[in-house]
Amino acid sequence: MPQILVTRTGRDYVDWEGFASALNQLVAEKAAAPLETCKTQVVRGEDVAVGADIEGRDLMVDVAIGLLAGRTDETKAELTEAVVDLLRKFIGPEDGYRMHVSAEVRDLDPSYRNAEF
Repeated sequence: MPQILVTRTGRDYVDWEGFASALNQLVAEKAAAPLETCKTQVVRGEDVAVGADIEGRDLMVDVAIGLLAGRTDETKAELTEAVVDLLRKFIGPEDGYRMHVSAEVRDLDPSYRNAEF
C-alpha cells in the first residue's frame, strides 16, 4: 500500500536502488505496513531552479509517501524525520553544491485502489 515517490536531481553515483530498498524497510517499520506492499519509484529530474540559481549547483531530493489514512501526526512526523536521516546516510555534502532534501507523508484518498497482475 505505501506509494513512495522519490524525485531527485543529479548525484547519479548514489546507490538509489539501495536507498529505495532501505526506504521501503524504514516505511514498513515506522508505518506498520507489510514490507512487500511498499513500492518506491525514484525519478530523476533534469531542470532545477532554486531561488535565482539556475546553474545547477543546487541538488534536490523530495520523498513523498502516500499511506492509507489512520496514522497519527506524530507517526508521520517520526517517519519524515527518519527519511531525512536516511537521506543523510546516502547523500553526503559536496563542495560547491547545496543540498535540499524534503519528505512528506500524506493520506491516500479513500478512492485509492491497487492490484497485482
